[in-house]
Amino acid sequence: MAQLRKFSKVLVAVDGSEYSMNAAEYAISITKEYGSQLIALHVITSDVSTIASTFSPQMEEIKKNAQEFFDKIRRKGEANRDIPLRTELIASSSVVGGIIDFAEKENIDLIVVGTRGRSGLKRLLLGSVASGIVNYAHCPVMIVK
Repeated sequence: MAQLRKFSKVLVAVDGSEYSMNAAEYAISITKEYGSQLIALHVITSDVSTIASTFSPQMEEIKKNAQEFFDKIRRKGEANRDIPLRTELIASSSVVGGIIDFAEKENIDLIVVGTRGRSGLKRLLLGSVASGIVNYAHCPVMIVK
């Protein structure tokens, strides 16, 4: 019989969509249950020249939006007995690649994502990012509606 896995590091990928914020709520619950560390990750996708200009108005807006997502998660975590939360904002040419690389580098035990992101294409059963993470992750993935 397989031994139940302990999730010491839980990663939730957020983009501000309803689905990703629902995923964050599940991640908080899991973190509380296992006494884990929660890491909220937002991936910025853009070409390298745009990313290199970290003081551009567009980049400042992206950072501000990401901080709002993180603040919402932090408030929810604080309501659940001070869940240890670390936030990360990274740049990658691919959302899936950024999440997968981060999860591997950080030895994440569980990745939690929403079924769909900001594009919210209803015609897709599972969003392309969620599908990509399921296909390439080194660890269990929880997909939240």
